[in-house]
Order: sequence, then structure tokens, then C-alpha cells
Amino acid sequence: MPATSPAHHQRRRRRTNRLLATAAGVLTAGALAAAALPGSATAGENHGNKDKSHPGRYQDVQLLSFNDLHGNLEPPSGSSGRVTELQPDGTTKTVDAGGVEYLATHLREARKGNRYSITAAGGDMVGASPLISGLFHDEPTIEALNKLDLDVTSVGNHEFDEGAAELGRLQNGGCHPVDGCYTDKEFKGADFPYLAANVLDEKTKKPLLKPYWVWERNGVNVGFIGVTLEGTPGIVSAEGVKGLAFKDEVETINKYAEELQRQGVKSIVALIHEGGFPASSSYNYDCDSPGAGDGISGPIADIAKNITPQVDALVTGHTHNAYVCTIPDPAGKPRMVTSAASFGRLYTDTTLTYDRATGDIARTAVKSANHVVTRDVRRARDMTRLIRKWNTLATPIGSRPIGYISGDIVRDGTESPLGDLIADAQLEYGRTLDAETDLALMNPGGIRASLTHAAGGTEGDGVVTFAEGFTVQPFANTVNLQDFTGAQVIQALKEQVSGPNEAAPKILQISSGLTYTLDLTKTGADRVVTDSIELDGSPIDPSATYRVATNSFLAGGGDGFPTLGQGTNDLVGEDDLTALEQYLTANSTATDPIAPPKADRITIVG
Repeated sequence: MPATSPAHHQRRRRRTNRLLATAAGVLTAGALAAAALPGSATAGENHGNKDKSHPGRYQDVQLLSFNDLHGNLEPPSGSSGRVTELQPDGTTKTVDAGGVEYLATHLREARKGNRYSITAAGGDMVGASPLISGLFHDEPTIEALNKLDLDVTSVGNHEFDEGAAELGRLQNGGCHPVDGCYTDKEFKGADFPYLAANVLDEKTKKPLLKPYWVWERNGVNVGFIGVTLEGTPGIVSAEGVKGLAFKDEVETINKYAEELQRQGVKSIVALIHEGGFPASSSYNYDCDSPGAGDGISGPIADIAKNITPQVDALVTGHTHNAYVCTIPDPAGKPRMVTSAASFGRLYTDTTLTYDRATGDIARTAVKSANHVVTRDVRRARDMTRLIRKWNTLATPIGSRPIGYISGDIVRDGTESPLGDLIADAQLEYGRTLDAETDLALMNPGGIRASLTHAAGGTEGDGVVTFAEGFTVQPFANTVNLQDFTGAQVIQALKEQVSGPNEAAPKILQISSGLTYTLDLTKTGADRVVTDSIELDGSPIDPSATYRVATNSFLAGGGDGFPTLGQGTNDLVGEDDLTALEQYLTANSTATDPIAPPKADRITIVG
């Protein structure tokens, strides 16, 4: 697959010229605190030199970044549309955040006065998107990102939800091969490059897309290397990654950092779709504060410690957490690692001080902060028009009521009320295909949003629309029935907390009738108490056969559940959103809405 088309390059050049013509210069408040440097580097151009025809030695470069947008063009609802803010007195409060109309305004304000400004992203710009984008194969999101003047992004795992060919179409343009063109204009594709350094075509052994990209302005060169997590095949459908190989993040970044160095590019940023878990959920938590339990853990910590010191900063994602941390590189020197949560609720403003004498970043001067995409600013009119255009097409489909609820049904928690509801929906749907269906299992990562009681539009409180259902389950996975022995059911439950899921458990959401105890005081597979596993009050019989409903992702062994890929006597039904819609319609009315489930099927100890 070609990395870019000639038309893409022409668009890119036009856009670069436009940026050169319109850019201007001071950093935002969060980036003004650059450390003292020889020549007294400041936020503007030509540090310590009033003669603008002769640039000074040090030049501050503004790096604006975000990650995991997931097609959230409209302001996300519920907890997905809020961030937690740490107050000076140690308390916290939540702030409503997100929506590309506001994100555009914040980014444009942040860029004012900064002639040297780059906007980059850490992957998952598309995929698992709300109806307004997902219904149109995320063309609306690519259009929005073009308007945001995004310069470059890494791929994330969700960029592969519809396969490599569809990712190529998002990059290069063209109408969808099945659904065609949605408007009277052909889709132009992304103005920015997607980077996929560690994603190889298995036949050619070459990167699927460009491995790196270099930003250049007035003698200042910054290279960007983009990778996604090596474990992408385990969290994407097998069809989505067919013919692709995913390589180690560290080895790949180190390889291309060396290649950029040979080309004379000394300033390098890695865009990594993999992340970590900070000690606090507050976006403004001081990740570098001393003390036991502070800092950041998870995959990105090990990755950052092993990436060559030639890389000056890491923009990360995937875990949907917010952090601005320094993690020592292999030489023991601190290096900035950032993530801006998800859904466009935050953006990160980082100052990279470029040394013209060495061509490298003065690492001791790097400063960074996360900023909330508040909704108290003027909406960007071009984004409002874009949303209105696509909503005009989506509303007749999305506004249709499919059910009624008496309160918020959230996806939060080890066992969530919404997880219970979806599992019950799949069990009930499974029994329409085969009356002998015994239970259903749902992966928590497939539940993308909560169902909120408050109306999101004109439908009225408590009404669940098709658009809201689509936002909850946007993957179009089918509901699959398979036969498993009781021993396999037990093993699948133990895989929630063992093997690849031991460090970060993935607790399956379970249908009514299935109960067990999760003992968090134990380790590994022992955390699932075998003797406690019961179905309708009777212990699971290891030698008996059980008919189990899952989605097609789990039926392929996804999310670290290899046992669920070993079922027999397969029967494939319709998509999981259809199962949810049928359940809500059959079990609720305006006068008798569904109450939030109690989420009491898993007994948690410790």
C-alpha cells in the first residue's frame, strides 16, 4: 500500500504554505516557564537577538498534541465528557470537556504568536466512533482533523478496525468501496501523514505506511516516528490485521531514530500508541512528585526507559489516561512523556527548545502541561458547519428511539450495570437463535460509552436513541454462539486475570444467572475462585457442555482470551447492536423503563 498519493503531497504543500503565511508568536501560559538557557531562550523567535534576519541560537518550538479522539466530534456525554481537576487544597472537581468545536478554538488560540508550532497526535483518531462519524467510516473525523491543521499522527490499534485497505483510503482518499460517496464530493483523505513504523506488510516486510516524517521551518528540523502497540493483533479482529506484522516498539523507534540521525535530524519525537497508568486520575496531577506510589506505571514506563536517548520526547496514548511525566532514558536523563486522556477533552502544550548550533533539543528546557478543552469558549464555526453537515445525514437514522431507561446505566466499575445489560441482551438474542443458549460473556473494552438518562438532543429524558446505542457498541461485531466444556468456561474466566491479562485484568461482563467470586487478595488465575463459579445456583460442571454467546471479537480469542477462540458448533447471528436494540425495545416502554442493573453478579473480595 503506498504511503501517500501525489495528490496528498500537493495538498500537504498547499497547507504548509498556508501555515507559513498565517502563523504568529507567544506560547500559552503552560509553556512559558522554559528553563534558563545560554542566550536566555524565550517563547518568541530569535532568542536574545533583536535582528530578526539573524536568528538566535535557541528557538522554542511549540508541540501541541492529543490522542484517542475516537471520532468524538460532538461533546462527549456523561463521564466520557468530563475530566478531574486537582485543586490547590487537595480536593478534586470535575470539568465538562471535549468537542471539536471547542478543541479547534483552544488549539487556534494556543498557536497564536507561535510561528514554530507543530500539532501531533498519538493514534486512535478514528474507530469506536459515535454515529456521526462511525456511520460514515470516519470520513467526518478525517475532515475535522484536516481543519484542525493536524500535522502528523501515529496509527493506533483502532485505525485497523476495518483493515489495512480502509486505513489506506483514510490516508489517500476515495469513496468507500461498498457504501460509495456520501456527498457530491469525493472524500479527499488526510492532509497529514499517518505513521506506522512498526506495522509491516508480511509479504514485502516493509512498513505499511511512512515510518517517520520531518517538520521543517527556517532551519529548524524535528523528526517524528510513529508506532502502535506491538500487541495490536490481540485487541483487533483477525480480519483487521490480516497480512500485517506488528514489531517491537522500542526496537523500531531506535532503528528509525538512528536513520534520522544519519540524515542530520537530531531533534526527534516518538508518537507511541501505548500508554501508562498515573498514580492520580486528575489531569493536572504532578506526575514527578516524590513519594511512594507516585509517578506512572504500565507499558509506557518500560518502553520509555529503553528508547534511545536520541529521542527527545514521547507523545503517547491508548490507556485514555492524562499525564505529563519525566521518565529517565537509558542514559539516566529525564525525558518528557505525555498523554492527553481521550475524546478531545485535553490537549498537551509542550515547549521543545531547539539549539541551532547542535540541531538538537535542549532537553533540560523541555516543559509541558495538559490543558482542558473547556466548553466556555467560542465554538469554531467551521467545525459547527462540518458537524451540521454530517448530522443532517445521520439524524434520520440516529434519532430513532430504541428503548427507555429510568436512570444512567454506566459502564464504570469492575462489573458495570451497562455490562450486565449488554450481556443479558446477548443472552436473550442468543436464545432466539438457539433456545439452549446458557450464558453470555462481553468484553469491557467493547463498551465505549454509558447510557445517560438526560436527553442528548430533542428525544426527551430517558429515551435511548439508535445513535446512543451505536456510541455504546460501534464495532459491528456479530453475536456468535459456541459450545464450550465447563472446564473451558472456567479457564476463560481465569484468563481475565492471568496470562496477558494478569498485570491489567480484563473482567468480562456476564449475563444473569452466572455468578462467582473475584478475590483480589490473591494473584494470577487464583483470583477467580473456582468453587464459587455457578450458573443458576449450580456449580459449573467441568465435563458438561455449555452454549455460550459472545461477540465475534471474543470468539476469535481477542483481548487475551485464547480459550474463547476454541469453541465448537459455531452459529453466527446479527451484529451486537441489533441484539442491544431488540432487548431494549422488548423490555422497556416510556411508562415502564429499564432500571440500571445492580451489578451484583461478581462478588469482589479485597
